[in-house]
Amino acid sequence: MVTKEKVRENRVRRMAQRQGLRLERSRSRDPQTDIYGTYHLVDPNRNLVLWGDRDAYGLSLDEIEIALRDKPKLNCKRQSA
Repeated sequence: MVTKEKVRENRVRRMAQRQGLRLERSRSRDPQTDIYGTYHLVDPNRNLVLWGDRDAYGLSLDEIEIALRDKPKLNCKRQSA
């Protein structure tokens, strides 16, 4: 991965972390697949995929960054039981 893109990915990862989310990248190593280099956002407390397809990932880093920037309260507020 190019250094510039890795720095950007780390920045987006920190954005997600500040909102209580985890950025996950597809583990596919085959550039011919549809999921290569794509991401999704996960709520680590509930192990729930919030943005992106559970199995197919499918979001670019640009889409993840927009989702995090436009939805600063992306993770659900905890409800008292």
